[in-house]
Amino acid sequence: MKRPSILVLGAGYGGLTTVVNLQKEFGTDAADITLINKNEYHYESTWLHEAAAGTLLPEQVRYDIKDVIDTGKVNFVQATVEGIDVDSKKVTTDNGEFTYDYLVIGLGFEGETFGIEGLDTYALSIANVKAARYIREHIEFQFATWSTEEVKNDSRLTIVVGGAGFTGIEFLGELANRVPELCKEYDVPREKVRVICVEAAPMVLPGFDPELVDYAVGHLQAKGIEFSIGTPVVEATPEGVKIKKNDDEFEFIHAGTVVWAAGVRGNRLIEETSIESMRARVKVEKDMRAPGYSDVFIVGDCALMINEETNRPYPPTAQIAMQQGERIAKNIKALAGEGSTEEFVPDLKGTVCSLGDEDAIGVVFGKKVTGKRASFMKKMIDNRALYMIGGAGLVLKKGKFNVL
Repeated sequence: MKRPSILVLGAGYGGLTTVVNLQKEFGTDAADITLINKNEYHYESTWLHEAAAGTLLPEQVRYDIKDVIDTGKVNFVQATVEGIDVDSKKVTTDNGEFTYDYLVIGLGFEGETFGIEGLDTYALSIANVKAARYIREHIEFQFATWSTEEVKNDSRLTIVVGGAGFTGIEFLGELANRVPELCKEYDVPREKVRVICVEAAPMVLPGFDPELVDYAVGHLQAKGIEFSIGTPVVEATPEGVKIKKNDDEFEFIHAGTVVWAAGVRGNRLIEETSIESMRARVKVEKDMRAPGYSDVFIVGDCALMINEETNRPYPPTAQIAMQQGERIAKNIKALAGEGSTEEFVPDLKGTVCSLGDEDAIGVVFGKKVTGKRASFMKKMIDNRALYMIGGAGLVLKKGKFNVL
């Protein structure tokens, strides 16, 4: 039997989990597995808000890919994907061209600006570990500059966070803890600092239990976070953002830092293929294949799956992406042995949203949790994700153990 050639694009949660499980499914010399990623490391995207706020060092967020894969079974290529031709079964990169029998696309997300004027130029996005480091340094620079300038520009100390979804709220939770530390370090009066969350939708954390949302908003407001809900951003400039208060009223918020956390899309390379997509996300078949392509699988942020109970898309979470990766590896093994694929069914164990290092909200195994108990569960979820990819060694090296 011919050794199948399997090409995995992207080493995010979905892509890396796929590779780790392909190793188990095929064993030694049973398949030619190649993983292509633009960086030599994987980063925990669910931790980026901590690195961006400065409550976690960027180095803690990432680990080397070669530390968690078997290089005797997997060929790792550090390269940037430049084009995907699913009809000719070729992938072009800045490090050569690759062909495949089976392709797994897990190229991750990009920020969605919804065409808002100036947003892509003047707002920062928590897109990756480098961007998170830049946001951290930018915020610290604003505090340092304010503390040394003779004529104080208080708008330097205003931070606007666009979006009250999962990422936005978790980032606000970290900022709530980080701002007092920055004030102490740079001799800045706390009352000079404003952190404002601006959200176009009429609610915070849509889809979350209202009782838990009230808890989160109350917790953050008690720490000085302001909320402007139902007020979309209509323009970003070097001086701040313009928001729409109602049909006839606008407000300009002068701010030294604007962080956009209000939407993601799939990778734009998908839109350049002949695969049908929406905002670069592919509405996959039940076995995670791209419609019309029996040899192409989509995983993670690039995959769009509809929850038939709610008729809404499943959120592109790390939990789902890792489960998808496991199923895709099994399905590729089945196809290589001329067997049948199986449907992917998410096993949702719960969702927890952190509100800083010692507080969180969530629903775990059907039960609502808040406070330190929820924070403990969040850290256990993070540690479990590490364990599933790199085992106990990775947990000991990168895990979160400040659980009390």
